[in-house]
Amino acid sequence: MTTALLSVENVTVSFDGFNALDHMNLQLLPKSVRVLIGPNGAGKSTLLDAIIGHVKPTEGRVVFKGEDITRVDEYKIVRKGICRKFQAPGILESLTVADNLALAARRHRECWRSFGRRLSPEIRSRVEGVLGLIGLEEKRHSLAAHLSHGQKQWLEIGMVVASDAELLLLDEPAAGMSQDESTQTAELIRSLSSRHSILVIDHDMTFVEQLDAPVSMMHMGKMLREGTLEEIRNDPQVAAVYLGRAKEIPHA
Repeated sequence: MTTALLSVENVTVSFDGFNALDHMNLQLLPKSVRVLIGPNGAGKSTLLDAIIGHVKPTEGRVVFKGEDITRVDEYKIVRKGICRKFQAPGILESLTVADNLALAARRHRECWRSFGRRLSPEIRSRVEGVLGLIGLEEKRHSLAAHLSHGQKQWLEIGMVVASDAELLLLDEPAAGMSQDESTQTAELIRSLSSRHSILVIDHDMTFVEQLDAPVSMMHMGKMLREGTLEEIRNDPQVAAVYLGRAKEIPHA
């Protein structure tokens, strides 16, 4: 049996007595994609916060590659191989596409001190590879500010990939995209699973269906159901949560 790359074990996160996560459990295998869905307030973003170390659980633990990282500082968790993309692009618009990727590729993140130094052959190669993956080769010298919304989303996904992280956390990576852009993004994520494990939060069921990946549904800080998208849609508990709309989970 394959050992999990990531294990979230009975994790509880409390804010002023409210459990945003309530004994949450999740496992993610190496080189796999999993999609996390659920109503607003289900605890999805808080789960990503707990994994990356942005918030600390009051109970339980997070294990990455066999190591308990529950109390590890966020920047150290990033260096261990976990990187997160937020819903809104966090690129540096005053830099070129290639410079954004090069900055993300620097393993120890000595951003401004090391930015003017000559890039190593390894970093150059990684930047070129990522430019090809995200389809922005012809935009390499363009300022990030001049990209379309979809291209900015792809650039930030590329920055997460350029960091060489083993685990990518993607929060609504297709938000605001056209249908064609969403389809390309789903294809990109599927291709990345040959080298990375990817945990995706999304609400758009058309996009989730295109990912063709196992789905985990959260509700009130807990794991409600895991399975294929079709199994999730047909589950009576899911139907109850979504007021009987099991066949068409809303984009809530």
